[in-house]
Amino acid sequence: MTDGGTEDVWRREVPHVLAALQRRGVALEDCEDAVQETLLAAAVQWPREGMPTNPRGWLIRVASRRLIDAQRSDAARPRRELQTEQDRTATWSQRVDDHDDSLQMLVLCCHPALTTASAVALTLRAVGGLTTRQIAAGLLVPESTAAQRVSRAKATLRSAGARFEPVPPEQLPARLHAVRHVLHLIFTTGSSLPSGSTVIDRTLTDDAIRITERLHRAVPRDPETAGLLALMLLVDARAATRVNDGRLVPLAEQDRAAWDAAQIDRAVLLLEEALPRGRVGPFQLQAAIAAVHATAAAFADTDWPQILELYRMLLTVAPSAAVELGAAIALSEVEGPEAGLAALEPLAAARPRDHRVIAARAHMLETLARPEAAVAFRQAAALTDSIPEQNYLNVKAGHA
Repeated sequence: MTDGGTEDVWRREVPHVLAALQRRGVALEDCEDAVQETLLAAAVQWPREGMPTNPRGWLIRVASRRLIDAQRSDAARPRRELQTEQDRTATWSQRVDDHDDSLQMLVLCCHPALTTASAVALTLRAVGGLTTRQIAAGLLVPESTAAQRVSRAKATLRSAGARFEPVPPEQLPARLHAVRHVLHLIFTTGSSLPSGSTVIDRTLTDDAIRITERLHRAVPRDPETAGLLALMLLVDARAATRVNDGRLVPLAEQDRAAWDAAQIDRAVLLLEEALPRGRVGPFQLQAAIAAVHATAAAFADTDWPQILELYRMLLTVAPSAAVELGAAIALSEVEGPEAGLAALEPLAAARPRDHRVIAARAHMLETLARPEAAVAFRQAAALTDSIPEQNYLNVKAGHA
């Protein structure tokens, strides 16, 4: 076992060690094997001899030796020449003042040849420094599934000839889009776990915020990246109030005095700086919605007409079932639950087993004092694998 400080060092340095090995032109899977062996060696030596004064240098040196040994022992694996020529175009790495290798690793993990599921798993391993067990726990999949996703991702990168190298400027927008999507998926998974006895996985949310912070430093004038970071900070600012003794606390009942005011202020500033820079994208709009909620002094003071307008804008930019649901809820607050129920009808027909849609309908029926509310709450509870959500919805059914 290791102490928290050592684990923090490992997770912080893993992307840099992987990057150092990747510059040799070696496949990511081989580099990752060498790094894992090095971490095992560190787990034995560091507690006994103390943490090196330069942990990154120690890890790179030992991992390099392990990689060379592995290459020598495998005669079937051809040697790749060390890449020495620098790309003179305006590259990703040139956008980073301190050349953060984790960003290059992030772009590699979001290679267009990978599926989203594989990219998420590989990002958590190569950039987040999580173990296969931690990835499986965070994504709520069996450990074997997480291992397969990571292994499949590395094999796909090998087949695609992907290398640790600068991304051409013309490819950067598409890559950034994929990177943001993966980071958002990691954060949303961690902030609202779809199953199990807990609601939030701090490992996933903290990693998503940490990596997005690095991404924002690399492209500080990219408005969508700023919007994504603002969105994460706003949601995370109220994390401590979302659960009380294992019980879900709805937004209307959360203690707003306990929200992280400094984090909210920073997120709002990020958003204010990003919005005038160009086309407003979905992450900026989602952050704007979260900011309206976060800056209301009380739930009753929420500017629901503004939220409804933002959702309507979001529907034109990035339509989805989640956005339709949010718009219907906002409409019910502005025009009344009858209007909200009418807006929910096509979504409920299209997604008859979506517990969030059914739960929203139940809340609107409850507001109207309709007897069907209890049935809807129980139906929603039966369709979710989240124990806190089940408990909350069943309690609501008993009171409806």
